[in-house]
This record gives sequence, structure tokens and C-alpha cells, in this order.
Amino acid sequence: MAKTAVPKKRAATGLLSLKVTLRDIRPPVWRRIAMHGTMTLEDLHLAIQAVMGWGNCHLHDFDAGGEQYGDPATTDDVANERRMTLNRLVKSGVNRFRYTYDFGDDWEHDVLIEKAPPANDAQAFPACVAGKRNCPPEDCGGAGGYAQLLGILADPAHPNRAEQLEWLGGAFDPEAFSVADADAALAAVFGRKQPPA
Repeated sequence: MAKTAVPKKRAATGLLSLKVTLRDIRPPVWRRIAMHGTMTLEDLHLAIQAVMGWGNCHLHDFDAGGEQYGDPATTDDVANERRMTLNRLVKSGVNRFRYTYDFGDDWEHDVLIEKAPPANDAQAFPACVAGKRNCPPEDCGGAGGYAQLLGILADPAHPNRAEQLEWLGGAFDPEAFSVADADAALAAVFGRKQPPA
């Protein structure tokens, strides 16, 4: 039986494409990250933090294939995320899983392992290759709090608008997103050089 193109390409390049979508936000906030399959869930956590714009100042976990993964030093009853590679997830049949950040705001992200990105020798990995919309501000109260915040910001006459703008440190554009900026944040976290322009 002939092998399908997707597994062959994954094996040949060692790269995976992961689409990370923030749940319960419309229109969707999402990022596409190209990562080596040998990277761990801990690496994916750091990559998501960078490309989404989160501050990495709250607890997190993964729910993949019915197993909870995280940092056992900070989260109870989780397998060690440092020991689970993306390749092992794929080999076990997992191609979709959940990542939760901030157990108070409960920012849930769907992670989909897509077909492998094309090989590109000039690009360093991990890399942010696509995305849409600004990530909600940290500590705004989850999806419901974010919807409320957007409603306040959209109404120039709202009595809490000035207070919210001060809390945000200025204007907030929910549509703003730059692949280059997200990739630069990812490069800083992983200590890699940016590819030439």
C-alpha cells in the first residue's frame, strides 16, 4: 500500500505545521506555527505564548489524547510536558488537542497539527508563518470579559471607556496582527536569528 503524501513529507522534513485557534472568540484569533517534530509540548507552550502575545505569567496545561500535560512543579496531576514530543503525539494518532492558559481567565486554544510546511532552508524554526487578529489583553476576564471590553472600547460615550484605555495603556485594535512581529517574538524566545528579508 502506498504511503500518503502527508506522512512522507513529515518524515522527510521533520517539520510540522500547527494551527492554534483561541476558543470562544469571534471573529477567530489564530496563529500558524512551523515547528520541528522533535520539539516538546513545553516548547509549544513557549511558542504559543510568544506568537499569541501572552505574558507567560499564569499556569497552563495541555489535554492531548485524554492525557493532561504540564509542568509538574507548578500543576498537580499532569504528565511532564518536557517528555512529550510533537512527533510522539502524531505517532499516537493525536492531531487535535487543547491548550489552556490562565486557569482564572481560562483561555482555551485548539491546536491542530496540519500537513507539514514546505521545506525552506533559509528559514529558522520554530517560525510563525500566518495568523489573524490581536490576542486579547492579559487578565481581561476570559472570552466574556474580552467581549465586554470590546463593547466598552467601541462606545466613545461609555462611562468606563477612559478607565479601560488607561488600564490598557492606550488604544487597542482587535484586528491588528503582524506575522513579522509574532515571528520576531518567537525568535527572541528560542534564541534564533531572523531569516534575511
